[in-house]
Amino acid sequence: MAELMYREALNQALAEEMERDANVFLIGEEVGRYQGAFKVSQGLLDKFGSARIIDAPISELGFAGLGVGAAMVGLRPVVEMMTWNFAILAMDQIVNSAAKLRHMSGGQLRCPIVVRGPGGAGGRLSSQHSQALEANYAHFPGLKVIAPATPADAKGLLKAAIRDDNPVMMFEGERLYSLKGEVPEGEHIVPIGKADVKREGKDVSIITWSRMYYFCEEAAKQLEAEGISAEILDLRTLRPLDEEAILATVRKTNRAVIVEEGWPLAGVGASVVDIIQSKAFDDLDAPVVRVTGLDVNMSYAANLENAIQPDAPKIIAAVKKVLYREGA
Repeated sequence: MAELMYREALNQALAEEMERDANVFLIGEEVGRYQGAFKVSQGLLDKFGSARIIDAPISELGFAGLGVGAAMVGLRPVVEMMTWNFAILAMDQIVNSAAKLRHMSGGQLRCPIVVRGPGGAGGRLSSQHSQALEANYAHFPGLKVIAPATPADAKGLLKAAIRDDNPVMMFEGERLYSLKGEVPEGEHIVPIGKADVKREGKDVSIITWSRMYYFCEEAAKQLEAEGISAEILDLRTLRPLDEEAILATVRKTNRAVIVEEGWPLAGVGASVVDIIQSKAFDDLDAPVVRVTGLDVNMSYAANLENAIQPDAPKIIAAVKKVLYREGA
């Protein structure tokens, strides 16, 4: 095990997969000479050369399309978006090409492409650069969607994504890149579609993913001091959802709180609630509660930005609500 920053774990995964498979290459804005907007690709240009670490112009639709075409003919492109906010410009290639090629060709074509980059609040970057957009992509059949919280999961899921024969969208919390954690060295694969119980508990299940996991941990520690035992399930993969793990934790604690950074309407959390109410309704001792970002555009001012997002106090209030201990 080694302690690595989130960005370093991603860098390690990319380097290992590029060494393992000559068909893997990285393309995106500033990934080469500048070594990545968030330094995820640091040192890779010197190691693998400009034929495999490709600086793209500011044309998300264009280089996403190049990646889709490369995947169709047998390469394994990793397309870095400087942020997922910019990937909105590439949605036609992602949604109408990558997601549908296998189906529309009757299985004759594959599209082993990874599209990855930072998402969520960026820290005083205002509404056009601070959106948690994973629910948009999870909506489409043909795409896999992953959102790791820890450096170890970031490495393991990126390696799994690069080896997958389907298009995988990887959402990296923008404020996670400098976070440190223990990461297994060498071959470390985290299977896509498998959630992880990050904290065992018996009174309530908190279900979350990506950066929100850390607020859930903070809340769980405070709740523990009050005698409340919270279990934290990190989904890690948003499509496909790990229904078995979701149902198992709810049947264990009989109460659930869903925490997501994105907006409430049509969020991933709403699908998680549907799974719970349709398949574990009789196991519930209270209605499921969701904690989401407010249904507004992100503000630039730091105090308003913080007010818009979920945090530990909001999670604690939701837990006490499902435990019928409001005001405690």
